[in-house]
Amino acid sequence: MSTGLEKPVETPPVETTEEELEALLGDRALARDDHLNAPGFVVRPDEIQDVLSDLKEEAGFDHCSCLTAQQYADRYESIYHLKKYADPTQEVSIVVPTPIDDPVSQTAEPVYRTADWHEREAFDLVGIDYEGHPDPRRILLPETWQGHPLSLGYDQEKPQLVTLSEHANPIQPDHHDAESDTMFLNIGPHHPATHGVLHLKTTLDGETVIDVDPDVGYLHRCEEQMCQQGTYRHQIMPYPDRWDYVSAGLLNEWAYARTAEDLADIKVPEYAQIVRTMGAELCRIASHMLALGTFCLDVYGDFTAVFQYAFRDREVVQDILEDLTGQRLMFNYFRLGGVAWDLPEPREEFFEKTRDFLDDLPAKIDEYNDLVTSNEIFQVRCIDTGILEPEVAKNYGCTGPVARGSGIDYDLRRDDPYGYYENLNWDVVTEDGCDNYSRVLVRMQEVEESAKIIEQCLDLLEEWPEDDREIQANVPRTLKPDADTEVYRAVEAAKGELGIYIRSDGTDKPARFKIRSPCFHNLSALEEMSEGEYVPDLIATLGSLDIVLGEVDR
Repeated sequence: MSTGLEKPVETPPVETTEEELEALLGDRALARDDHLNAPGFVVRPDEIQDVLSDLKEEAGFDHCSCLTAQQYADRYESIYHLKKYADPTQEVSIVVPTPIDDPVSQTAEPVYRTADWHEREAFDLVGIDYEGHPDPRRILLPETWQGHPLSLGYDQEKPQLVTLSEHANPIQPDHHDAESDTMFLNIGPHHPATHGVLHLKTTLDGETVIDVDPDVGYLHRCEEQMCQQGTYRHQIMPYPDRWDYVSAGLLNEWAYARTAEDLADIKVPEYAQIVRTMGAELCRIASHMLALGTFCLDVYGDFTAVFQYAFRDREVVQDILEDLTGQRLMFNYFRLGGVAWDLPEPREEFFEKTRDFLDDLPAKIDEYNDLVTSNEIFQVRCIDTGILEPEVAKNYGCTGPVARGSGIDYDLRRDDPYGYYENLNWDVVTEDGCDNYSRVLVRMQEVEESAKIIEQCLDLLEEWPEDDREIQANVPRTLKPDADTEVYRAVEAAKGELGIYIRSDGTDKPARFKIRSPCFHNLSALEEMSEGEYVPDLIATLGSLDIVLGEVDR
């Protein structure tokens, strides 16, 4: 585990200047299209792989954080948001326009493996084709869906008749293919081990997994479209709670708040930042408790002990969050510029209740170590299973405990500071095992680090002068950012980097609202993590990713 907020690196990351980027891209950069916080370069659609390969290999942009696709009146556009795992404050946007009558762009999948799922989503929702893509299928909508919902010409009132594939029998009996010795196994979409409506199309050779195709989209709810139809100031904030809906609501809200506040140049008062930081870490603890309990249920069917213990502790956190926000899951507590209201009165009772939870937590962590991490069955099931090597994790854009369990020292709370984190004393947790066991250890230790952060926030809030408790900045009732202003911002959510891209068009609603889900990236690595293992290992590996389908599908 690293110590302190200084990132321990053998050699400091080399900063790539805009002049160096211009020299590296040369005449392949057709124009500049700068975004807030990131320089942007427009490149030809048939030169994507060369450009991205140079940026990755020569400039160190090894993190393809997000791909945003959108349509304008005169063109389609793909934007690759690139960062560095060593320093995520170094960002660059690669903008790829394609004509309306021929929206074809070269695939980025050979350079960044995570582009596979991203480009499938861009084709599915917007309608851009990616030449050379290894698996050019829809990903969120059925293959028989007509049209692309985020394209400008899409008729949202047109009824859809989603038919089965031609000649396919959904209830065909088991059959044996004389030319193959493999077995096809459906897991889900309604199996408890899939943690929601996820369908794993699994191919076995004997008892060994040789291929896994996660079939997502069962919980796709058009979240991006709904946000594009809502106003910045009032109507978007309730939606983020519904992405990762298992206790992580305030973390989700912060992702939108940070992006919109950058877009509108809103400064959040210091007191409100402390309240936000405290609430976000309470959500992180609640999320990790749920992850631990359900993972143990997946691994050795322990419903009565660890599962119930984890829910016992999560319930205390939920009570504290209910006192703070008035809600237990769909908090809607953050506001642009701050939070909805101050701590509940009497404040002393709130402080006492929260401190009681923090005081009891070390003994409960000891219980989990006795029940879980030192359990021989648990160790046999988790150690050396679900291996995710660091370079593979980076290639898939993995973040959060999944990446830190592979030794990747990447945490936006420290590396791209926001809120009040940079003023507090806490540690970034990493483990080098790269397996299911390491990911559990990371989450359990992060609970302890979150407790340290919350305790420091309580100390500050208790001592804060009463006449200086400013909970919101002075934000106009109607926000209308300048047209064609573009921004991508992210926070360290419970599952990893939760980012949002917004493009404004001068009105009070976003012209484009793109959600970067950490679960979407982490789940895309499941196939490579599970190859060569057994079905029980596949279930354990899926559980170790701690996905929630509301955030995968959006």
